[in-house]
Amino acid sequence: LKAVILIGGPQKGTRFRPLSFEVPKPLFPVAGVPMVQHHIEACAKVPGMKEILLMGFYQPNEALSRFLASAQQEFKVPIRYLQEYAALGTGGGIYHFRDQILSGGAEAFFVLNADVCSEFPLQEMLEFHQQHGDMHSFVILGTTANRTQALNYGCIVANAGTQEVQHYVEKPSTFVSEIINCGIYLFTPAIFQHIGEVFQRNQQELALEESSNGWQRAEVIRLEQDVFTALAGSGKLYVYKTDGFWSQIKSAGSAIYASRLYLNQYSKSHPERLAQNKPGGPVIRGNVYIHPTASINSTAVLGPNVSIGEGVTVGAGVRVRESIVLHGASLHDHTCVLNTIVGWDSTIGRWARVEGTPSDPNPNDPYAKIDSETLFRDGRLTPSITILGCSVTIPAEVVILNSIVLPHKELSRSYKNQIIL
Repeated sequence: LKAVILIGGPQKGTRFRPLSFEVPKPLFPVAGVPMVQHHIEACAKVPGMKEILLMGFYQPNEALSRFLASAQQEFKVPIRYLQEYAALGTGGGIYHFRDQILSGGAEAFFVLNADVCSEFPLQEMLEFHQQHGDMHSFVILGTTANRTQALNYGCIVANAGTQEVQHYVEKPSTFVSEIINCGIYLFTPAIFQHIGEVFQRNQQELALEESSNGWQRAEVIRLEQDVFTALAGSGKLYVYKTDGFWSQIKSAGSAIYASRLYLNQYSKSHPERLAQNKPGGPVIRGNVYIHPTASINSTAVLGPNVSIGEGVTVGAGVRVRESIVLHGASLHDHTCVLNTIVGWDSTIGRWARVEGTPSDPNPNDPYAKIDSETLFRDGRLTPSITILGCSVTIPAEVVILNSIVLPHKELSRSYKNQIIL
């Protein structure tokens, strides 16, 4: 068994700015550990996992290399990074590196998108595959969404008895199905034949349009639109439906929601990562992650759903709720931080209030997903999570509401509903 994690590259992640300026999005900490570490951990737990490949077109950099080296030691699985020469789409990348994926005789491999958060029921997908398919069939992880939100995802129509996918439409314009694609797949080597057919077809179409200088366009293959749509109804594609949590991490607001889902899971999977109330320690409400190097005053109140990074300083009487505070940040006495991501090495002055508007799914609808909110609506900034880029300084006694502050800014007054460039 192998696993491939698709981490994309620098031209994406625009909705994640200004946070993606400092660190590749897959390394952004969610619930105290890099986003993609949750994927690696889930893959490493599957018995028989021989290798985990990260695939994308980030230039290899020190942060990525350091992370891979430490993850390899921690999870005792070989982990490598394969760099694409251009953005090849979700199918083009795995087709380009098919020899690397199949080397060593891989019988099956998982493909996971890095920008989802999930319980990753990989073992269950394997068992489901053994019961439902043969060596030439493939499994998509699906979950239920509500009718209106399903249109934002790939929709799957499956046979109720066998779970065979009969119809697949990526982001349909009208309602097709409530079962959506989670971006987590189990493939056997037979998938490369199907991707190869798309590649050949692309090449033929390009040969007909001689004028296009599109040698690289034949290589760009999207699993969802190009491969699944064709496989549906052929008896080769099945869907395994999960009731576990699942969410996309597209915008910074969705990172706070994903952090909440993972922190909630820690009570079962990693109780040691959750802070406890101790005599002489800060007041902890709900699930809170605190890095061991953070220094927190005993009169601070943290939680629920707070993640405090490395070397963070939290002063007296500080209140933090539903927020991610990244390493080296400093919250001076009596600040209030709600629904906010505080960037690396940022400082919030005394008695300041920094607050955002949560972009949570509807709590009364069990199948609601987080909306990939647009930054602007009707020419105005949509109220959302407040984001402070790295090294932002906020003076004492000001209020920052629903704003995005780009890195290295020193603010001098209060702001509301603004992007501060």
